[in-house]
Amino acid sequence: MIVVQDLRRLVRLPGFRRLFTVRLVSQCSDGMFQIGLATLFFFSPERASSAGQVAVAFGVLLAPFTIVGPWAGVFLDRWRRRQVLLVGNSLRAVVALVIVALMVTTPPDDELGVAVYLLALVNLSVNRFLLAALSAGLPRVVDGPQLLTANSLLPTLGAVAAGVGGGVGLALGLVLPAGRAQDAGAVTVAAVLMVVAAAAALRLGPDSLGPDDAASAPPFRRAVARLAVSLADGATYLARRGTPGQALVVMAVHRFLFGTTLVAAILVSRNLLADPADADAGLATFAAISAATALGFGLAVVLTPALSPYTGTHGWIVACLVLGAVAQALLAVDVSRWTMLVAGAALGLSSQGAKIAVDTIVQRDTSDAFLGRAFSLYDVLYNSALLGAAALAAVALPDTGASRALFLTLTVVYLATAGVYGLRGARAPRDVAAAR
Repeated sequence: MIVVQDLRRLVRLPGFRRLFTVRLVSQCSDGMFQIGLATLFFFSPERASSAGQVAVAFGVLLAPFTIVGPWAGVFLDRWRRRQVLLVGNSLRAVVALVIVALMVTTPPDDELGVAVYLLALVNLSVNRFLLAALSAGLPRVVDGPQLLTANSLLPTLGAVAAGVGGGVGLALGLVLPAGRAQDAGAVTVAAVLMVVAAAAALRLGPDSLGPDDAASAPPFRRAVARLAVSLADGATYLARRGTPGQALVVMAVHRFLFGTTLVAAILVSRNLLADPADADAGLATFAAISAATALGFGLAVVLTPALSPYTGTHGWIVACLVLGAVAQALLAVDVSRWTMLVAGAALGLSSQGAKIAVDTIVQRDTSDAFLGRAFSLYDVLYNSALLGAAALAAVALPDTGASRALFLTLTVVYLATAGVYGLRGARAPRDVAAAR
């Protein structure tokens, strides 16, 4: 009820309401676009039957968030953010429609080639700028104490919108007939939503989201160098501070292990639990595993605030790591539809529960002067870990996705991380006394 009341107060502000609309529509289109790509990359009959192909597709999906994210602010200090939302969404729509054209004009038995990967990379990179522009423009439409509320609500609601778009895209993939129409369905609808988001951006004034004085921004090369030094200083601070630095390392390790299992789940769904020639059956199996993982995410949202006061955030992270080890051990014993569903739910709870605790530690124990840099580093580590997991899976997993040796190795790494963090991890910032 408190969240609903806060949102009602915010939507009374015209500027917030317009920016909020752009965000919801834009992120819904992004979720649908990514699911359309996932269907194309992972569950088309002629594509992504090997671990190497899945790893390349993961690189396309994640590289923009790893590479573009930290540097987006350098450009947004120079470009009018309303125009970024307008032109960016328009460009994404054009790129998405070009991808659709390539899908429907390429013979079914031919691979789509490098062009689709490059265009997808462009689209997702532009989207990274859009997310940064939406966040940077928020203080221009909300001020005072409501800004904190808006900052906490918008990312969550945007993620929900992306999830809704992904769900609709997944449903389209299941109901449309197999072939190019199925591949292109979600991407086509996503392109329409991108046009709607661009049109919604026109309701904002051209200068309403800033920046106020782009001419006063430092030269581009100096800004990039300054940002690199600033991120390095932030990493040094977090390491010396203790708790947030260690929590980020644990989060990266956890994400790496989770990402390896995610790639395995795609291959198992595609090549082991379904006929490799029946892409629809593989997609349906992976959808069921994804639903189980989403259930685990939801349980984490409920259980983390309920149980972490008893265990402490440090102890809760250790418990989540142990749960991840149990899930991996289950897969090492047997890989079947039911073990994948149970392991998916357990890993969803483990991953999201640990992430919530890590978020809390970073926000609680990091000085305001370093908080922005802390979350920039968080973003890079989070996505780099998934890229690393895809690279490992490419060389360590068979095309069926089932490897007892790898699952046992992941079990050991989960337990080792839990042991080291539980016994040696800092429970309070090393300079907490000085900070107080």
